[in-house]
Amino acid sequence: MDGTEFDRQMMRRCLELAQQAIGRTAPNPMVGAVVVRNGKIVGEGFHPQAGQPHAEVFALQAASAQAQGATLYVNLEPCNHFGRTPPCTEAVIQAGIERVMVGMVDPDPRVAGGGIDRLRAAGINVVVGIEAASCQQLNEAFVHRVTQQRPFGIFKYAMTLDGKIATTTGHSAWITSPIARQRVHQLRATCDAIIVGGNTVRRDNPHLTTHGVSDRNPLRVVMSRSLDLPISANLWQTAIAPTVVFTAPNGNPLVKQQLLDQRVMVVELDNPSPTQVMKTLGDRGVSTVLWECGGQLAAQAIGEGCVQKVLAFIAPKLVGGNAPSPVGEMGITQMTEALVLDRLKIEAIGADYLLEGYLLP
Repeated sequence: MDGTEFDRQMMRRCLELAQQAIGRTAPNPMVGAVVVRNGKIVGEGFHPQAGQPHAEVFALQAASAQAQGATLYVNLEPCNHFGRTPPCTEAVIQAGIERVMVGMVDPDPRVAGGGIDRLRAAGINVVVGIEAASCQQLNEAFVHRVTQQRPFGIFKYAMTLDGKIATTTGHSAWITSPIARQRVHQLRATCDAIIVGGNTVRRDNPHLTTHGVSDRNPLRVVMSRSLDLPISANLWQTAIAPTVVFTAPNGNPLVKQQLLDQRVMVVELDNPSPTQVMKTLGDRGVSTVLWECGGQLAAQAIGEGCVQKVLAFIAPKLVGGNAPSPVGEMGITQMTEALVLDRLKIEAIGADYLLEGYLLP
């Protein structure tokens, strides 16, 4: 269902509102809502974070008595179950809404069409599918988590035109321009967690923060099976942002204690693989994970299906030689076996380029 141009315009407004809470709603989706009466917006709202009222409630409160006989636009089907908050369908019905325009059906099994059915049973006209593709893309991480039971993985890296992420000596500061690096900080603000391996901690001593672009920082995750990690590192400054280290049960006990003393969370897994780490993060409510790791861990994450989207920042520079590349050995010997990216976009960012695409399952 495409709807009228006005309907599409109102749904795009819902998406704008929803994005105001980007990076803050996990494990919930991003949702915006607009109440329209006689062709004019009389109420708006968005879901700010888990545990807070949903978008529809804020929009209906803003509309007040003008919601009677009005149309409600919302990018995701209203919920019909008790979670941390009451079902939105009852608020919509009690407000006297006459028509509801829905962007997409909620894939959460607790909803999955039940909200639409409840509204229709109450005599409300419900139309589904306005700007559906845009609604799906906005909440691609939420959709992936509730359908696949693990977070949505994004692999981000910066490389030279000849595919190098550092020189042969390991020097990598900086491949891309300041404006491209600022885009990375903005990207981090949209994610719930960032994953690196022990090599990245030892070599680069990263901060993995949003560097002031946002007032929030994602959870910083380090995968280190043996806990061969430095005692002092930027990631251990947990007053800035929380850090968790995933390791095996036989990791270095002295380093483990040093990390705990610095309020770094240490989680022991029998098999601290990308799959198990993603599952554990998903169980903790994480929806979007940004892989900023080196080639070896990246190859493992891709091979285990933990990466769905790739963001490659490409600088017009040449390094040459046997310098490291973004993805390590994956056992591919024939070009016909190469993994293919779909739905490609390319964007100029200063002197650099950003290539974005999705890995085919």
